[in-house]
Amino acid sequence: MTTPARALRALVVRHDHASLSGPVGGRLTRLGYVLDEVTVVPADRHRAPAVDFVFPDPAGYDLLVLLGAPWSVYDRNAVAPWIDGELHLLRTAHASGTPVLGICFGAQALATALGGRVERAPRPEIGWTTVESEAPELVAAGPWFQWHFDRFVTPPGAVELAHSAVGPQAFRSGRALGVQFHPEITEATLRMWFDLGGRRQAAEHGVDPDRLLADTTALRNESRQRAHDLVDAFLAQVAAYGTNAGPAERPDAHPA
Repeated sequence: MTTPARALRALVVRHDHASLSGPVGGRLTRLGYVLDEVTVVPADRHRAPAVDFVFPDPAGYDLLVLLGAPWSVYDRNAVAPWIDGELHLLRTAHASGTPVLGICFGAQALATALGGRVERAPRPEIGWTTVESEAPELVAAGPWFQWHFDRFVTPPGAVELAHSAVGPQAFRSGRALGVQFHPEITEATLRMWFDLGGRRQAAEHGVDPDRLLADTTALRNESRQRAHDLVDAFLAQVAAYGTNAGPAERPDAHPA
């Protein structure tokens, strides 16, 4: 009698209620992962995010995905005390070989956990941006959606995979990948960001929010496919690094 295969489990860390996994989570679900999503800062604490939060033990998870956030990793007044727990989670997962995909704030936290740092960028990046990629088979040039004011400094021993004029856009360290952009973006998520002050913030930095939303709608299918391709490449080239088998070897490499 054949023993049924254990379901693949992915821990998805949503730092706030407006961070949704979008097509990244959708692709993982299609590939057989069961997503355990946790939200660090609830909606009623969005303006006062210094909450107490205990991160799950990464043991037993096949993959960690850390999404973006409107705060800075180094802003202790905003993200203490939970950021220390997140950095511990990342170091533990990385040391044990658990694959990690960090997105925007998640990538910045990953860089910090592995010995890099996060600093203020010379200027913000808001909107659809084409990046320079040294590994297009893993991180395509885009365009990718950006909304950030900080940048990470690639950790020691990691490989920088992509960059823009503002700074690094992607790095790899063992079975971990960090990307500064937002492959998970959808119109629904962008509208939530607008409602939380993003519309005003974009306009203050010379970005027309209505045009930004229109561009996001126009790029919907292309953006979703790029996100799926990134997940597939991450699973095949990063998560499966040093292994002989795993979910990355599934034959259904592309959605219907």
